[in-house]
Amino acid sequence: MQARIAWFERDQPLRNFKTGVSIHSHTNRSRESLEFVGNLLNSHPLLRTFLRSQREAANHTGLHLNLAKSYWTPPLCPRGAYELEKSQIEQHLDMRALVSLSDHDSIEAPMLLRVLPAMLDAPVSLEWTVPFQTSKFHLGVHNLPGDRAQVWMDDLHACTAQPTTARVCDLLRSLHSVPGVLIVFNHPLWNLYANPAAEFAQNLEDFLALNNSCLHAFELNGLRRLDENRRVAQFASKWQQIVVSGGDRHGCEPNGILNLTNAPSFSEWVEEVRVDRRSQLLFMPQYGDSMVARYYQTFLDAIRDYPDHSEGARYWDQRTYHPGRDGSMQPLSSLWARVPGFLRTILDFARLAETTQLLNKLRTRFGQPMTTMSDVFGQEEGVR
Repeated sequence: MQARIAWFERDQPLRNFKTGVSIHSHTNRSRESLEFVGNLLNSHPLLRTFLRSQREAANHTGLHLNLAKSYWTPPLCPRGAYELEKSQIEQHLDMRALVSLSDHDSIEAPMLLRVLPAMLDAPVSLEWTVPFQTSKFHLGVHNLPGDRAQVWMDDLHACTAQPTTARVCDLLRSLHSVPGVLIVFNHPLWNLYANPAAEFAQNLEDFLALNNSCLHAFELNGLRRLDENRRVAQFASKWQQIVVSGGDRHGCEPNGILNLTNAPSFSEWVEEVRVDRRSQLLFMPQYGDSMVARYYQTFLDAIRDYPDHSEGARYWDQRTYHPGRDGSMQPLSSLWARVPGFLRTILDFARLAETTQLLNKLRTRFGQPMTTMSDVFGQEEGVR
């Protein structure tokens, strides 16, 4: 079992590989929960006042704020997301590109891509939200057989809707039995749903005790901090797991961590990870930027206008959904005549970052010292 890490700025291993692999990135087919916004509002006295005002307004409008069910969708369509990842590899690395898009609990994006003659071999992948005990974990399920992909999705949705420990374990064993499928534990140490820390840790240990043999790799995540990725690498070693890249892109910046290989196809790269247990990761320059700046950039990408997009997807409130008066999910643009003044002011203020040097200053001043990864495996190759 061998995993190696390289840095784009330092050069050497690039000449030894012909293919770059980008996995775990999202398209406008991915539903991104806004529940965290409700948690944020509840955490501050002034913001709780805003919530109370919205509840009072609901008595007049009949429209009750429900952030737990609300969601936003990333700005890029499947082809746009695919081309963004492909271009980074081809233009910056001068390699052939393998790209696996994995939206939350959906295979719509890859199935749409496979309609195009040039993308018939696009892997059918998703990020499965796995309910387990009182936690939820995210698994990247890559390269489902195209002719049975919808059958697998039906099984995954059914398990998510009525989960039991036995059902989750059985389904993971079934997925593992398909030779070409790659199952990656995405950001395994991120307590995404803010469970009590001890409870989350116990759920994680129990999940891996039952299912580690059906997982093929743990993810070093391109949008998680360096210290967390270092802990993931150590955690993977504890469970005798290999690590692979995962960008977790939601906006318009391409993935910050890639894999390198000489495999000419995605299935052959999967075999390299699953069978040969080899993985070469490449940290791209943007990973060294401040995480605050990168998250801010994703937020700006989410609220930006895209005049060239199709009708109904050009503005942020057309890409953000909330239950309507009848309970059905509707874009915000259909629930109000115009963006409320207070919200418009907040967004306009946030957009000022794109017309000033704020983002650039954040990127450089609070960047991550990537050289501290060198002690993780003791077999890092530098790139210059």
